[in-house]
Amino acid sequence: MEPTILYAILSGLSLILGVVAGKFIFAKNTKQQVDDAKSEAQRILSEGQLQAETLKKEKLLEAKEKFVQLKAEHDKDVLHRTQKINESENRIKQKEQSINQKDANLDKQIKENESIKENLNRQIELVNIKRTELEKHQEEHIRRLEKVAGLSAEDAKAQLIESLKQEAATRALVLQQEIIEEAKQKANKEARKIVIQTIQRTAAEQAIENSITVFNLESDEIKGSIIGREGRNIRAIEAATGVDLIVDDTPEAIVLSSFDPLRREIARLSLQRLVADGRIHPARIEEVVEKTKKQLEDQVMEIGERTVMELGVHGMHKELIRMVGRMRFRSSYGQNLLMHSRETANLCAIMASELGMNPKLAKRAGLLHDIGKVPDEETELSHALLGAKLAEKYGENPAVVNAIGAHHDEMEMKYVISPIIQACDAISGARPGARREIMQQYIQRIKDLENLALAYGGVEKAYAIQAGRELRVIVEADKVSDNDSEKLSFEIAQKIQTEMTFPGQIKVTVIREKRAVNIAR
Repeated sequence: MEPTILYAILSGLSLILGVVAGKFIFAKNTKQQVDDAKSEAQRILSEGQLQAETLKKEKLLEAKEKFVQLKAEHDKDVLHRTQKINESENRIKQKEQSINQKDANLDKQIKENESIKENLNRQIELVNIKRTELEKHQEEHIRRLEKVAGLSAEDAKAQLIESLKQEAATRALVLQQEIIEEAKQKANKEARKIVIQTIQRTAAEQAIENSITVFNLESDEIKGSIIGREGRNIRAIEAATGVDLIVDDTPEAIVLSSFDPLRREIARLSLQRLVADGRIHPARIEEVVEKTKKQLEDQVMEIGERTVMELGVHGMHKELIRMVGRMRFRSSYGQNLLMHSRETANLCAIMASELGMNPKLAKRAGLLHDIGKVPDEETELSHALLGAKLAEKYGENPAVVNAIGAHHDEMEMKYVISPIIQACDAISGARPGARREIMQQYIQRIKDLENLALAYGGVEKAYAIQAGRELRVIVEADKVSDNDSEKLSFEIAQKIQTEMTFPGQIKVTVIREKRAVNIAR
């Protein structure tokens, strides 16, 4: 009997005993009550048994249903496995049939190959016999030719080889010259294409700066406070900043003059603070100038950090970052040095990508190529060599160091990126609007170029065109030969390079022509 049925029966019995016990306590003296209690107990016992039987039947029914369900699932699983086994057997039978068929085909091929081999052996024997006969006929033919020509076969072969050598050497020279010319044309065309693509993909500003800064005032009354008693305030400002203050009749303006933009900026900011504060005396001037210098140093560091971050140059020494920030306050031919360095860096990255090289290394070298122009101390070294020395000192890559030092041909180029830096530096400096020149200086430079070429013998005319970036020299055909033209072009270019100062590069073209003119009347 199941535990559930037993539990129900025992529960009924305990209930009956409880009821019986209760009835005996409260009605033990009444017989009728006893009989009623017995009948009630009998009724409850019957109901308990009936409930137990009902619960038993339900559990048995549930057990049967569960058994039927499990049996159905088992039969389904057995059927599925049987199907898989049948499918596997069918595949095995098919593979066996395929293997048997392949074995039969292989045996057939082996037999066919054996027959083919026998036929080949017979043909080889025939070929050998015919080859022997042919060699005999060839020897007989050679003997007859030697007899007719009066030369042995070895002598004839030597003469033929020598003539073929001479002909091959001539053709090789012609082919070599054609290949060299074609390579030059392709190289020039590809180089122009890369340079043009690099320039077109770079958007640059026209950065022009002067050597003076105009400080605007609210009224001319402030000029007296800035000058001070007997000029002591203006002398204190000039001594503290190193900038010349020009106070003239220009209304509401003071001119700050200095070739160092950093000093001009310090003087401008200091004057701005002093005017806003209203207390202008030598002690206060020195205090404000010192604070301004400290503030500007922080600003220089911030500019350097922002620049390397925008360009994606990482891992640079803090001193080099500070020098990059100082470039913001320096100019070259009126071109802001930081803008020039950023432009050169972007050009280098684009050109290196076009040539399949490392763009990050080229961008780094392009950014640092002019750091020798912003040293903390004056030195006799050129800015290229000084920049290479600083880059090496602060742990830069040897390729970057060499590119910095060699971008003005003052150091031997040892890495592939070095000529890229030199080319991009020239592109940035030579583009229209990049650098400022005074009109008189520009005109004088054009005249100097033309006069330099006219000083050579045989030169008839000389023209400086394309804003002085090309010099065309026309020579007299009777006095200068074609070979002399090439030599003259080289000598003029070397003399310009050694004697003149110019941005970018100058192309020297020598033109020689002979004209024969007659008039029919």
